[in-house]
Order: sequence, then structure tokens, then C-alpha cells
Amino acid sequence: MDQTMTSTQTLIDRRAQLLGPNVSTFYEEPVHMVRGEGVWVWDADGRKYLDCYNNVPHVGHCHPKVVEAITKQASTLNTHTRYLHEGILDYVEALTDTFADPLNTAIMTCTGSEANDIALRMARGITGNTGVIATDHTYHGNTMAVSQLSCTNPPPDRWNNVAFVPAPDSFRPLGGTSGKAHSLAFAAEIERAIADLKERGHELSALIICPYFANEGFPDLEKGWLQPAIDAVHKAGGVVIADEVQPGFGRLGTDFWGHQKAGILPDIVTMGKPMANGHPVGGVVTSLEIMSAFRSNFRYFNTFGGNPVSAAAALTTLRVVQEEGLMENARAVGEYAREGLRKLGETHKCIADVRGSGLFFGAEMVLDRDSKTPATAFTKRIANAMRQKGVLLNFLGIHYNALKIRPPMPFSREDADIMLARLDEALTETPLEQ
Repeated sequence: MDQTMTSTQTLIDRRAQLLGPNVSTFYEEPVHMVRGEGVWVWDADGRKYLDCYNNVPHVGHCHPKVVEAITKQASTLNTHTRYLHEGILDYVEALTDTFADPLNTAIMTCTGSEANDIALRMARGITGNTGVIATDHTYHGNTMAVSQLSCTNPPPDRWNNVAFVPAPDSFRPLGGTSGKAHSLAFAAEIERAIADLKERGHELSALIICPYFANEGFPDLEKGWLQPAIDAVHKAGGVVIADEVQPGFGRLGTDFWGHQKAGILPDIVTMGKPMANGHPVGGVVTSLEIMSAFRSNFRYFNTFGGNPVSAAAALTTLRVVQEEGLMENARAVGEYAREGLRKLGETHKCIADVRGSGLFFGAEMVLDRDSKTPATAFTKRIANAMRQKGVLLNFLGIHYNALKIRPPMPFSREDADIMLARLDEALTETPLEQ
């Protein structure tokens, strides 16, 4: 075994010993990262990788303005939110300016999981109800409450106040027809879930969704597609929670938030990973009415949520997105990259459906275009082949056969060309078989 593999295996063994078994890593041969800059990362052997996947360093690995903001504030003061400080107020003011009314108040957390946990409690506080609906291929975090919403990694003791609906799929639409019929079929599933919860003794508290349905495979859904489902939720007395951890902060190119692109106005919005470019920050934005109900029904404070260093990191990240034109860059480069994927589809018949928005896009991979048979194992091999070629991307979707490409926001056309060239090589060299 060569030195690189020995080093890798040593780290894997240490992780198992110190962190416990089954701690997940990306790729069959995990990457031992030691440095990052912009859209590039380097491993312990000095090999350079194009990062086409990590949304945590939203404005690029080690962005100098964010590093400076963290360093400056950390060298001045860091404490918690039971003391007064302008930083959290300045950030929440700037953050809520990106939302439509009445979404104008916020709670800061450390993670998206915490944010979604709070959102569920907010929904209960304003409605007095306990029933929750999610899709059957989603992920909203790892607290005890939000882990109940996962079907891909189900808890051993599912609570009976949670119901699931089929995840939207524009490539294989519910009922067989796309567009309005698909939209109404999804709304009918929401109504069925509401009735099911009621039979169990739970009136509806909330529907929680990623408005871009990121983990479900980011289906192409026209603006307004979700409105019948939203109407059904509100009619039943529930609220809508939009989990913006993946599509938010301009990533989709056309709109700052995924719910804006979807053409809906949620009651509660949650966010996390990309908020502070890798510094652990999450948050919940809602109306003053819902916030007041939450504050009245739950005694809540978060020691580290919104601390001065976190607030400085988050505010600087937000300003970089706005001042460096990164949302427009996402739109333009994303369109260019998706067109490149479509051209690859002319040669590689495994590419059946190219979709996405901004710098969150990919391709559905199939064994046969006519039957739409998912190429699940093949897609995993492609992701691993790309890692070996120095390009980091991954896969997800209902059938785990959609390539997922979600690079840091400064990703350029030149970067897209590198990714597309390596993908062409990987698709040429990898046999199309399960």
C-alpha cells in the first residue's frame, strides 16, 4: 500500500476509534483536505481539486473579507446574546431586507438543524396543532424532532404526528402528467396526509419543504406549482416552513431565495450552512405575529446563536454576495454549464434530463432513455471517477441517480469547462451498467 493510502486508512481508523463507527465520508476513497481557496481545495499530498459541490463556503473557500471579519471581531469581543451588541441587530436587519413582508424578524442559531427544530415549535405555537407533513425523500437536520422527518435515514421510533407525501419528480411526474396535473396531484397528496394526521388525532401544524426540493433531485417546477399545496395547508390551519439551507442566498441565480423562485410566500423560513461561509451559523425568519406566539409559548435562548463573531461572519458573507454580483454570476455560469451538459447528452445517452437553476444543477442518469431506468450504481461510479480526476461533485435524488453540482458562488465559465471536460472523460471511460 502506498504512503497516500496508508495515510488515508490511518485517518479512517482513527475516526472510527475516536468518533465511533459509521461516520460517513464522501467517495470510496475519501479526500484528506488541508487547504482551500476560492473554488479550489488541496489534499495532504498537494493535489488540487475543483470544488463543484460544497455550498458551505458559499462565497468561496477562505474568502479574505470573511476571514478578516472573523479575525477582527474575535480579537475584540465574543460573548453571547444575553448581552447587548449591535452585530446581531445589524445582521438581522440586512438579512430581513432580502425578504418580502411580513417576514421581518429572526432568531439566530448555530445550525440549520436547530433552525428547523425552532420552526416546528413556532408552527405549534401559532397553530396549537401538532401534525407535520414532509416529503418522503427529504432531509431537514439531525435533532430528535427534525430527524423524525427523514425517510432516507429513518429513526427507529417514528412519531405518529408526522406524515409523508411523495416527493415531486418532474422527470417521472406523479400521475404521469407534468405541469398543472402534477401540481394538483401533489396538492391531493397533501390533503390526504392532512386527513391521515387528523385520523391519528393530530390537526395540521406545518408543511416543511425545501422550496427547491434539493434532496429530492431538484425537479423542474414552474413558478406557482406549489400554490395549490400551500392553499391546502392554510385551509387546514397549518403554516408553511421553507427550508432554504441549500437554495438560499442567491444560489439559484434568478432569486435570492428558493421560495421566491417558486412563487410562494412561506410563513417561516429556515437557513443554515452557507450563511457565514463555513462559520457555524443558522437562523429562522418569520413574521412578528409568529415570533410573538413562539416567544409567548416557549422559553428559548441560544447561547452562541448570533454571537458577535458569528454575526460579523454572516454579515460579511451576505455583503460579499451582494457587492460582488455573485447571484448574477450564478445565473450566467449556471446557464452556460447546463448548456454544456446538454451538449454532452448528445454523445452520452445516459444523460436523460438536465435541470437546475443558477449554481445548483445536474443531470438525471438512466440506463435507457425510453424506459427511464435509473442508473443508480453507474451514477455513483461517475461521482467517484470525477473525484479521481480532481473534480468534486456528488449525486442524490429519489433514485440516487441525479448528478448534483453545487459549487461555491464564484464558480466561473472556465471552471465549468474543466468540470465538463472531466465529466466527458468519466462518462466515456465508465461502462453504462448497474
